[in-house]
Amino acid sequence: MGKMVRTISENGGVICCAVDSTDAVAAMEQIHKPSAVATAALGRLLTAASMMGTMLKSPKDSITLRVEGKGPIGSLIAVGDGSGNVKGYMGNPIVELPLNNHGKLDVAGAVGTDGFLYVIRDMGMKEPYVGQVPLVSGEIAEDITSYYAVSEQIPTVCGLGVLVNPDLTVRAAGGFLVQLLPGATDEEIDLLERNINALKPVSQMIEEGMTPQEIAFAVLEGFTPNVLDEYKMDYVCDCTRERVERALISLGKQELSEMAQEEEQIEVGCQFCDKKYVFTRQDLKNLMK
Repeated sequence: MGKMVRTISENGGVICCAVDSTDAVAAMEQIHKPSAVATAALGRLLTAASMMGTMLKSPKDSITLRVEGKGPIGSLIAVGDGSGNVKGYMGNPIVELPLNNHGKLDVAGAVGTDGFLYVIRDMGMKEPYVGQVPLVSGEIAEDITSYYAVSEQIPTVCGLGVLVNPDLTVRAAGGFLVQLLPGATDEEIDLLERNINALKPVSQMIEEGMTPQEIAFAVLEGFTPNVLDEYKMDYVCDCTRERVERALISLGKQELSEMAQEEEQIEVGCQFCDKKYVFTRQDLKNLMK
């Protein structure tokens, strides 16, 4: 189970969230069996969704991040709740690309850069809040940073990383999200920039055994940070047979009738956890009622 911590500078001008999402990303890899670059791409998005989820007002609220970059991986979907738990899937889990110019997995090449990042917040209101920004790099972290700057006007820096073993299992995954609150001084901004530039890659810090609190305190070195909250997070799918039934009912009587006539039974799979739900012809007729 992963760990997350939220910290704040002593004067309340800077807030930082950091997470070790290794276990959650590893669980995703076990479910979807993606290629290395696809694991890195969705793993980064899941990590971001987890941190952004804890910024919601209630554990029942949720945030959905959708990336449409027109790359070979197709759509990327990550959903985080107010407790930091996540789930997600991708359009095409098997993408094979050569390493990029830095000798790293080519996440931007898999995701693409000609498209948008969509952020959907469901906070129990009549309609969810939807924001979108053009992709700036397809590397995910820079796109999250851009979203906050453009859509919410909050100066933000996001760092994300996923290390994948040669056997495609996940070695390390994590991230941080740091934001300047109103009233931050130029001196504080300069110090924060120096701290971030001095950091090792997030996945390397996680691999070397740094805890989320140690990462957050490294980001906020010189700010006398304090811990606000601590969370345990994991890959959690909340699908149920009842939810699938509601989805089938939403298709309408005519389509359900056609399905019942054509098939003895149908199988509906959850995109997030790959669990299968079987409905017989009689089940479909009962739903029609």
